[in-house]
Amino acid sequence: VQLQASGGGLVQAGGSLRLSCVVSGSRFGVYAVGWFRQAPAKEREFVAAINWSGVTTTYADSVKGRFTISRDDSKNTVYLQMNMLKPEDTAAYYCAAVRRFGVVLAPSDYNYWGQGTLVTVSS
Repeated sequence: VQLQASGGGLVQAGGSLRLSCVVSGSRFGVYAVGWFRQAPAKEREFVAAINWSGVTTTYADSVKGRFTISRDDSKNTVYLQMNMLKPEDTAAYYCAAVRRFGVVLAPSDYNYWGQGTLVTVSS
């Protein structure tokens, strides 16, 4: 299974970005997918996750109400729509996948990881 994350960039505070994660190499519909981020000198942290069907999602408190995770199984893609961005959202964002039905929050539970895409929010 391979994951390809894209969509990062430089944006001003209050702006928006949409990240994409394309999953290939296996049947996409059986995988739960999550987004994580890691800022310089900080631990990787959970951002959002979606279950295999797309019915269940969960978010970190720091992004709740601003970020939305969704999936399009016809395109083998999971999206992270990020609105009202803040400088503290600056980080490398990673998508991850695991063959499981529920949402998965712990990074150690994921089997497959993308390469990361950098998001920089200027003040």
